[in-house]
Amino acid sequence: MRWKSEDMTLRIYNTLTGKKEEFTPISPPKVGMYVCGVTVYDLCHIGHARSAIVFDVIYRYLRHSGFDVNYIRNFTDIDDKIINRAKELSIEWDEVATKFIDEFNIDMAALGLLKPNIEPKATDHISEMIEMIQSLVDNGKAYEINGSVYFSVKSFPQYGSLSKRNIEELQSGIRIEINDEKQDPLDFALWKASKPGEPAWESPWGSGRPGWHIECSAMSRKYLGITFDIHGGGKDLVFPHHENEIAQSHACSGEAPVNVWLHNGFVNVNAEKMSKSLGNFCTIKDALALYHPEIIRYFVLTSHYRSPVDFTDTALSDARKNLARFYDLLSIENSLVPSESDSIKSDSSMVTKFNELMDDDFNTATTLAYLGSELRKYNKIRAEFERMHQKSERYEKAKHHLKRGVFTLRQLGQTLGLFMEKPDNFVKQFKAAKLTEVGMSNDELELQIDEREKARAEKNFEKADQLRDNLAKKGIRLQDTPKGAVWTVDFN
Repeated sequence: MRWKSEDMTLRIYNTLTGKKEEFTPISPPKVGMYVCGVTVYDLCHIGHARSAIVFDVIYRYLRHSGFDVNYIRNFTDIDDKIINRAKELSIEWDEVATKFIDEFNIDMAALGLLKPNIEPKATDHISEMIEMIQSLVDNGKAYEINGSVYFSVKSFPQYGSLSKRNIEELQSGIRIEINDEKQDPLDFALWKASKPGEPAWESPWGSGRPGWHIECSAMSRKYLGITFDIHGGGKDLVFPHHENEIAQSHACSGEAPVNVWLHNGFVNVNAEKMSKSLGNFCTIKDALALYHPEIIRYFVLTSHYRSPVDFTDTALSDARKNLARFYDLLSIENSLVPSESDSIKSDSSMVTKFNELMDDDFNTATTLAYLGSELRKYNKIRAEFERMHQKSERYEKAKHHLKRGVFTLRQLGQTLGLFMEKPDNFVKQFKAAKLTEVGMSNDELELQIDEREKARAEKNFEKADQLRDNLAKKGIRLQDTPKGAVWTVDFN
C-alpha cells in the first residue's frame, strides 16, 4: 500500500486553508469522500462532465495509491428547479427526477466513470434532515417562523471561512426583500413550509420540504460520519452551498465536518461563460455526438482541475490527435509476444514519476505531459526495433524493453480512465475521422492506392511518387510492404 511507503507524499490544495497540505486520512487506509452531485431537472452539460471526470480521476488515483475509498455522490431530487420543471412538462415532480437521474447515469456510463460506492437521493433521507434541523433548533442555532426553519448565520462566528468572506461584507451587499420573514437577510432555509400543490413531508414544524444545503450535510453525515476526509464539488458551490454546509454541520455537532475541501474550475465555451442565452450551451450528449468519450476525458485532464478550461473545437481536435498517438503505440502490444520465460513488469521509474506528479495535487496536466514524453521515447525505440534483424539478441532485448514501456503506459493511463478502448478500434476510428476531415472516402483512397500500385508495376515512379506525396499532404502516409501498400495517418 503506497499510503505507507516512503515515496508517497500526497499533497492536496485545501480550499478552506488556501494552501496545499499533506494528506493524512482520519483512519488510514480508509478515506471518506463526498462529492456534490447534480440537481436532476435537466440534461447535464459539459460543466457537469468536467466535475464528474475530475473526481472520478481523484477516486481512481486514491485507490491506485492504496486507499480504501468510500465514495459518496448524491442526487438532489427535490428542489425549486425540479418543481418548476414539472410544471413546464405537466408531469409529477418525481417523474422529472427519475427521468433525469436515468439520463445522468447514461451520460456517466458513456464517459467511462466508475460508480461511487453509494449514490443517495435526498428524498430518501428526509428523517435524517429533520433530526439535524431539530438539533439546530434545540441548541439555538436555528429558528422557526410560519412553518419554515432558518439557520442563524450570526450564531456561527466562523461563517465565511471557506469563501474568505466576512459577515459585514455579505450584509452590505444584500438587498432587503419586503416582508422577508427571516430575522437576518443572511439566514438560509433549513426547512421550507409547504405551498399548495408542492411535494411535502410532515415535520415538527408542519408540512414542508428540506432546504438544499441541509440535504448534503445530512447525507454525508449518515454515510461518512460527523467528520470525514474529503468534500468535493465545482467552484460554483463554494458559496453559498458549501459555506452553509460547514455552518450547519459544525453548529450541529460542534466539530468541523470536513478536513479537505476540493473544488474544480469552470468550463468556458470559446472563451465565453457557457449560457443558454448566449447559444453556447453544450450538453454531455451534444459533446458525445461529436467526440469519443475518451477525447473529452483527455481534454479535461490536460488542465489542472482547479484551473478554468476552454471547450473549443481546436482543443478537442488536439486532444483527439494526442490520444490517437498513444493508441497507435499501444496497438503494437499484442504483436510483441514475449517468450515463455519473459515476464512483463511495469517500468518502475515511469511509475515513480507518475506517482510523484499526481501526488502534487492530482496534477493531471503535468502527468499527461510526462506520459507524452515517454510516448515519444518509446516511439523512437519502436522505429529502431522495426529495423532490427529479428533473430538477434539485440532484437529480443529491444522487444522486451518496448513491451514493458507499452504495458506501463497502458496501466498508468487506465489509472486516469484512459486507454480503455481496444487500441486497434480507436486507431481505426481515428483513421476514419481523418478521411472524413480531408473529404475522402475509404473507397476513393483505395482507388488511389491501386492507381499507385499500377504505376509502380509499370515503373512509372514519377507518377507513383506524386500520388504518394499528394496523400502525404493530406496527412495520409503510405507504407510499402511485401504484401503491398498499407496506409496510416500522420499522428504528429
